[in-house]
Amino acid sequence: MLNETTPNRLKLARVERDLTQAELADLVGVTRQTIGLIEGGGYNPTLNLCMRLAHATGKTLDDLFWTQGDS
Repeated sequence: MLNETTPNRLKLARVERDLTQAELADLVGVTRQTIGLIEGGGYNPTLNLCMRLAHATGKTLDDLFWTQGDS
C-alpha cells in the first residue's frame, strides 16, 4: 500500500542500482515523468507497474510498497 514513505523507498532502491529516473523508466516501460511522480508521491502505480519496479530494482513488493502497521 502506498503511503508517505513509499516514494523515498523507490528512489533509494533506484539510487542503490545506480539508475537515473530515465533509465528506470526505460526498464519498466514508462516515462521519466512517471517515475518522478511516483517518487514524489503524486502517482499511484498499478500492481503491474509495481511488480516491474520491484524486479528492475531487485527489491520485493514489500520492500518498496509495504510498511509495518499497514493493514
